[in-house]
Amino acid sequence: MRNVVIVGGGYGGLKILNGLLSQALPEDVRITVIEKNPYHSLKTEFYTIVAGTAADIDVRMQYPKDERVQYIFREVEDIDVENETITVNRKTDRVISYDYLIIGLGCEDNYHGIDGADQYTQSVQTFSKARKAALAVGNSEAYSRVSIVGAGLSGIEVASEIRESRPDLNIRLLDRGGSVLKAFDKRIQAHVSDWFVKNDVEVLHYANVEYVEKDGVCNNGICYVNDVTIWTAGVLPHHLVRALPYEKDDEQRVIVNDYYQVPDGKNVYIVGDCASSDHFMSAQLAGQQGEHIAGILGDVLHHRKPKKPSRIKLKGSLGSLGSSDGFGNMYNRPMTGLLPRLAKSGVLWMHKRD
Repeated sequence: MRNVVIVGGGYGGLKILNGLLSQALPEDVRITVIEKNPYHSLKTEFYTIVAGTAADIDVRMQYPKDERVQYIFREVEDIDVENETITVNRKTDRVISYDYLIIGLGCEDNYHGIDGADQYTQSVQTFSKARKAALAVGNSEAYSRVSIVGAGLSGIEVASEIRESRPDLNIRLLDRGGSVLKAFDKRIQAHVSDWFVKNDVEVLHYANVEYVEKDGVCNNGICYVNDVTIWTAGVLPHHLVRALPYEKDDEQRVIVNDYYQVPDGKNVYIVGDCASSDHFMSAQLAGQQGEHIAGILGDVLHHRKPKKPSRIKLKGSLGSLGSSDGFGNMYNRPMTGLLPRLAKSGVLWMHKRD
């Protein structure tokens, strides 16, 4: 038997799994999916969990049932690429051998070495952490103070969703730059800034967080008292990926060839936030990479020379400002208001039925 092991069931891993299952695989191929949660998590919607505007079941979906797939719902403890084994956490360690390995473990918060950030802030990077953040926000008394560190896409969506969910809270957004969403079109930046003004969300630009305490954030020499602090100020690839003996880029993502293979180990494929790319990391990018890898690996499993995948073509980025407003670059065209918000909901609907 040839064992294909997919480590991580996120957007890229799920696309690879569905892509492989849609093919007539050789009879000697067995697929193993290792994922800590017994469901696929819709990470782009975790902000709704934090704000309490969606139930858990709304932002997860079941993995496909197929006799060719074995699921192991445990956390990965070790990836040994020399001996081609994966160790998962159980009462006793369980070791799984692989012939082909796909790594899609996603990312973790980057605390940039700031004292107290990992200890005293809430996170939106995993389902369990988003739930924990939701408890902190939901259990806050009236007029409590919530600070979100980081004004990228995640920070914007978390801040706006909490505002819609809890109009009584005092919300502050700390932005390292001079404008929110500096990677987006100026029209979008202006729309989001205006939304925050109209909805009484304080934005502090040119933020420089020096340290975080249990009850506050110290920024540019001023300590702000908080009841809840949420961290959305950057990410790093999963720590197991950072520890792999492969060449990496400046952001510690593994450098891959045109076939998403590790050059020093061509039976190892990297997808999503763990793979170096010219594109901004996103669920959309991971999904397209996953589609490509499924085709490449399908050829490899049939002992065919794989075709070089086509170039990645992203359709744009979408973000929400509560339930009825949004923004996005759609086919290189900046858009704001209800239309991009509806488009974001449509993308979610399509993914659930993919």
